[in-house]
Amino acid sequence: MREIMHIQVGQCGNQIGSKFWEVISDEHGIDPTGTYCGDSDLQLERINVYYNEAAGGRYVPRAALIDLEPGSTDWVRSGRFGTIFRPDNFVCGKGGAANNWAKGGRYVPRAALIDLEPGSTDWVRSGRFGTIFRPDNFVCGKGGAANNWAKVEYSGKRMALNLQVSDTVVEPYNCTLAIHLLVENTDETYIIDNEALYDICFHTLRLSTPTNGDLNHLVSATMSGITTCLRFPGQLNADLRKLAVNMVPFPRLHFFMTGFAPLTSRGSQWYRNLTVPELTQQMFDAKNMMAACDPRHGRYLTAATVFRGKMSMKEVDEQMLNVQNKNSRYFVEWIPNNVKTAVCDIPPRGLKMSAIFMGNNTAMQEPFKRVGEQFSAMFRRRAFLHWYTGEGMDEMEFTEAESNMSDLVSEYQQYEEATVEDGINFYEEEEEEA
Repeated sequence: MREIMHIQVGQCGNQIGSKFWEVISDEHGIDPTGTYCGDSDLQLERINVYYNEAAGGRYVPRAALIDLEPGSTDWVRSGRFGTIFRPDNFVCGKGGAANNWAKGGRYVPRAALIDLEPGSTDWVRSGRFGTIFRPDNFVCGKGGAANNWAKVEYSGKRMALNLQVSDTVVEPYNCTLAIHLLVENTDETYIIDNEALYDICFHTLRLSTPTNGDLNHLVSATMSGITTCLRFPGQLNADLRKLAVNMVPFPRLHFFMTGFAPLTSRGSQWYRNLTVPELTQQMFDAKNMMAACDPRHGRYLTAATVFRGKMSMKEVDEQMLNVQNKNSRYFVEWIPNNVKTAVCDIPPRGLKMSAIFMGNNTAMQEPFKRVGEQFSAMFRRRAFLHWYTGEGMDEMEFTEAESNMSDLVSEYQQYEEATVEDGINFYEEEEEEA
């Protein structure tokens, strides 16, 4: 199994990343000192996917923790799992991006991104470097340069990112500039935004005052589920490379909505019996999607599910077929068998079974449209533009990013309305991208 190099950038990235390492360390039986204290050989069977084994039998996360200011990395260091990371894999500057993409998304020094792990470039060039999985508050500034550099240097390697939407006044600029890079420089992007997470906390989990910890828990549970098949054996596995092959019919349309099940309020969880049909119903429910768009307003090009726990493959297949048959109008008919299923026998801690949903739905155009309209309204008046041009950016970069976002929305609309008779040629599309 290939190793994964995990890169977390910025305040959001480091907070979510820290929670993610807590979750998967618990699943693999690794304590805060890096010592194995589990009870199953399966926990160590693929431990090398995310961890290096150090002297004394300690396991060290293969991770780089990056920020332009030391606040978030110091927060990780002082946390429960702070001592598990290599001290020299913390990379930080002395001043933040101040929510300015021109500072953090474009001009992060390359020196900060090189040799974060001994031999990391050797893994890449030998083909043993499998994935960059970065929880990153991209639109708040940081990460763009890191992503662009990594894609150029490690061309052809799988990259998967979480893109979170922020709530700053210049968000439309930052987000549009980030999407401009993401379209060209990533293979898989999982869209998760605060609006959808808050809706889940309020309406499904019935939390009166959700905290950042509650939001981070949802995101880390989703990340853990997506990487399950890389970390544990199962009846039917699907790694990120297989997901990309099955989920991305057209290279530019690689933005996925995600969902997690079970999601139940604390007061109700003892009254529900978890079954495969229940998990299936929940993870396809529009209210449980972690992106602020309604999948019922679009059509699924492709979808993938990862079930965890002891269950029958036959029952899983029947449920997936049942969903597609009952909701055929929400799936494009010109891609047959467009739902990929994986089953891992090992459930997350504290649950008998769970499920992760990933959907490539044309409704993803909704958040892009919203951001695009906000971008246009600000850019017409050149509002806040001086903060970006003052850092060396040109207005043409904004125009190109706006055009790219508009083209992306048009492509989603085109394939939402396409029919079998339209004679879509996948190979032709890929050649044009090349």
